[in-house]
Amino acid sequence: MARILLLSNGHGEDLSGALLAQELQQQGHNVQALPLVGLGSAYQKAGVPLLGRSHEFSTGGIGYTSLRGRLTEIAQGQVLYLLRRLVRLMRYRRRFDLILVVGDVIPVIAAWLSQRPVATYLVAYSSHYEGTLRLPWPCANLLKSRRFKAVYSRDQRTAEDLSRQLQRPVTFLGNPFMDSVLTAATPPPSSTPRIGLLPGSRRPELEQNLQLLLRLIELLPNTVRCNVDLALVPTLDDDSLRRLSERCGWHLKNGVLEREGAWGINVRRGAFRAVLQHSDLVIGMAGTAIEQAVGLAKPVLQVPGQGPQFTAAFAEAQRRLLGPTVFCADGESGSHEALEGTAALAMALLERARRDPDLQQQCQEEAKWRLGDAAGGGPRMAAAICSLLA
Repeated sequence: MARILLLSNGHGEDLSGALLAQELQQQGHNVQALPLVGLGSAYQKAGVPLLGRSHEFSTGGIGYTSLRGRLTEIAQGQVLYLLRRLVRLMRYRRRFDLILVVGDVIPVIAAWLSQRPVATYLVAYSSHYEGTLRLPWPCANLLKSRRFKAVYSRDQRTAEDLSRQLQRPVTFLGNPFMDSVLTAATPPPSSTPRIGLLPGSRRPELEQNLQLLLRLIELLPNTVRCNVDLALVPTLDDDSLRRLSERCGWHLKNGVLEREGAWGINVRRGAFRAVLQHSDLVIGMAGTAIEQAVGLAKPVLQVPGQGPQFTAAFAEAQRRLLGPTVFCADGESGSHEALEGTAALAMALLERARRDPDLQQQCQEEAKWRLGDAAGGGPRMAAAICSLLA
């Protein structure tokens, strides 16, 4: 069996890489991962060994949207860390029969420098952003080289666009990150309308986002019956959550965040898939998680924050990527005006999500157009990669 190295550069990319790695391991291949930023927690959870030690940075990756994020990257030494990762790749490259890139131009360049055969899943790029994809230099030139044995896209529109641009086949086989949320989860006992809250996963931005979402929930009318589910990662434990919520006037009791006159918020840990599947409306401040919500045909309401990741600019780009079933109120991020507008929009969308067949149909159509209409992207892509090694 072949020896394969996964190269990825971000939380969402690591998630897709880990799912692909598991599929390739099941085919009998020896798989390791080299996350170019972050701890590579998704690989560790999936039982995929890392090539050397990894380190977490507060911004989560190179090139995030906000200026503060970029300055933080430099101060924390992310550029030097990336260079050390590239040195490690050069040192061990001959161990591997294939480099599998999951991400954007940075791992593409790294894989090309390795002089090993490469397969690429361009999960970070889509023609839905602008209509015609403009790959950053020198990505297009590298993808045309013979070292790149296959290129896979995140949607069919991008596959057709890049096939013309690169003058080589670019294939859409589905998105592995959708496989993890498509298996049916146990439905809740109540048919009451449900809102899912996605504050993100990376600290300290997670805490900032959560405080903003708590302010939003305070503005929703408690005369309407609704369940609110908070999908929370383990890195924010109950003690930390309790301290944060009490600063905002909320209290954690028996797994529920409570505040007088406001809806209770069910804290759901390890239940991300269930929260996504059973929400009528998703209110989010995340990257991949909102993509997964759209892929499940859910209307999404964004709440732009202060970053470094989920800023107003990031949210606007995400709407171009994911289409008209992702909504956002006007106003400056975090302002009372914006939160009031978001609260009003949330109530309107919650009603439409349950009673408007036009919105329901539009969500189904956009899910198919933006992310594909079938599960099994991971197995299909892994099988295609295995055929390269035959």
